[in-house]
Amino acid sequence: MGLLAAGTPLQWLDSRKYNEFIKTQGIEQLLYVFQAASKRNNDPLLWGDELEYMMLDIDLESKNAMLDINHDSILHSFDNEDFPLCRINDVLFHPEYGRFMLEATPGKPYDGYMDEYIEFNMKNRRNLAKFKLDQFPTTKKKEKLVPISLTVFPRMGCEDFLNMENPWDHKNSVSRSLFLPDEVINRHARFPTLTGNIRIRRGEKVCINIPMFKDKFTPKFDDSIYERDWFTPEDQETLKASKPGFIYLDAMGFGMGSSCLQNTFQAPDIDKARYLYDSLCNFAPIFLAASAAAPAFKGWLADQDVRWNVISGAVDCRTPRERNVPPLLPKFNKDGLGGLDEVASKHVQKIPKSRYSCVDLYLGGNKFFNRTLNDTEVPINEKILKRLLENDKAPLDYDLAKHFAHLFIRDPISVFEESINQDNKTSTNHFENLQSTNWQSLRFKPPTQEAIPSNKNVPGWRVEFRPLEVQLTDFENAAYSTFIYLIVDCLLTFSDKINNYIPMSQIWDNMHTAHHRDAILNEKFYWKDSIDSLDFKSSKYSMNEIFHDSQMGIFATFINPILKHKGFIQSDWQELKSSKEHLRTYYYLKLISDRTSGKIPTIAKYIRNFIMNHPDYKHDSKVSKLINFDLIMACERITDFNNSRNEMAELFGKEITDYLLTNKLSYEK
Repeated sequence: MGLLAAGTPLQWLDSRKYNEFIKTQGIEQLLYVFQAASKRNNDPLLWGDELEYMMLDIDLESKNAMLDINHDSILHSFDNEDFPLCRINDVLFHPEYGRFMLEATPGKPYDGYMDEYIEFNMKNRRNLAKFKLDQFPTTKKKEKLVPISLTVFPRMGCEDFLNMENPWDHKNSVSRSLFLPDEVINRHARFPTLTGNIRIRRGEKVCINIPMFKDKFTPKFDDSIYERDWFTPEDQETLKASKPGFIYLDAMGFGMGSSCLQNTFQAPDIDKARYLYDSLCNFAPIFLAASAAAPAFKGWLADQDVRWNVISGAVDCRTPRERNVPPLLPKFNKDGLGGLDEVASKHVQKIPKSRYSCVDLYLGGNKFFNRTLNDTEVPINEKILKRLLENDKAPLDYDLAKHFAHLFIRDPISVFEESINQDNKTSTNHFENLQSTNWQSLRFKPPTQEAIPSNKNVPGWRVEFRPLEVQLTDFENAAYSTFIYLIVDCLLTFSDKINNYIPMSQIWDNMHTAHHRDAILNEKFYWKDSIDSLDFKSSKYSMNEIFHDSQMGIFATFINPILKHKGFIQSDWQELKSSKEHLRTYYYLKLISDRTSGKIPTIAKYIRNFIMNHPDYKHDSKVSKLINFDLIMACERITDFNNSRNEMAELFGKEITDYLLTNKLSYEK
């Protein structure tokens, strides 16, 4: 999760005096990067994925599935005594926001098309996590610890959702949440400091209201809300912050405690990286909807299927004035809301979105781009813009400079005392402080100052694709990763022919639409009418049309051309079904095809159906402890390719299920 430094973290009221210094120095570091690496070229398409798991403690006797916060020492083990085991299996493990979370990546980047190796590598990661969790002693006779790649734990914030005794026998002073004890947060100093600083800068607890799914007996209000007198004013904010008909969430952990699947791709050079970023912009909301896996939050069924806006709200550190809304309660500290003095706050820049959001600007720099496509309200840091445009190191063009000037409207919210003074010629820590805490649906990733053209041992210019919700099985996660890789390969191979631009405002609309329940079935999205056209004309299409239309669909215009270019097919991807070498790839593509055509459900649809058809469901939109337990057990069976209860067939359909059960992963390294 972004830059993970060591040292002494500063609280917001102590760190804010360094804000302008860090921004200024961060831009100088970026200019040294451009000076060193702007002419780097001919880099191969190296890429990788980041996959996140939740460690769960399953009590088989009491039938309760809980988040496991007691065995996070597993990460220390992977970094030390078990590092040789990780290296042999070509995997790495990393910390994430939640103490119950594991992030895992390949040990080294993939080099081009990888066939079954991606799934094989993902399987190794899961098996290593299982192996280590099995070594921990359990306290109950019928208990097991398992890693599950679940986007959201449905009962996070409910009674008995943690394997922790007496979670409320002390105050949770970092988050001050009504529902999450601070023990859900990673022990590394960055994470609780980040949590506290977001709350303090905002001047209020974070406030997330998710539309509640309305069933026959659904209450009008979130009845999990209760009165408390631990903290002033935070405990008084709830009644004003929560809304009837919505699930109320009040902590960073509800968002950053969810899991996702991300892919990063190295482009040949900076110009191709900019083109790739722009071309992928509208793929982000489309694939958020296509990977939907989050229909329940805090023990409630939601009237949406994805996690994105929950994370957006969970890290929204904007003050009320920046959000252009009145504060929930009267000003409560001598400095004023968010630590801004009263005079300065009257002139504060309005910021329309959280720092976790959909992309805001195209980067341009190619023959298809037109500046009018950036048709949304995007504030910028004028001082930073001027420096990027006018300097003696590496002057940037306006469109690229505007991108970074927009990112630098934010304040650094995680500052370590020992890292304040840096050598701008060799360090990028100040730049990454801002870059890594602007969590957008895509991330344009400059290299370091070491990435001179002759040094191919360090990464070059990269683009990170961030919207995908994590799936239950390694097969699914490999399928989505492979699909995105093929799109990227197609874009870079035919970059002189593909124009995927539509107005940015339509991409924002698509991101909003992607949140809707069953958006993959019922909604229409803006999509380019023709990628061969030099104009920017788009229309609204169903997901089935976007993927399967013979003229502008993704299979016809991206997947088939790149597979044909590679010599895998003559004309259509379904020819892969007759290929021994690429048969598993056929089923990867079929999974995406069947989901986007509505033949099989998304994970979100499967989970929603499971909950609503459970004998313990009371038609009140609530996910009981028993429902959650049975759901987690079903998810574990699916993960293990156990179809004893026909659950795999319900999720994947008969053909894919039969293939998975009869075709063991055959990759041999």
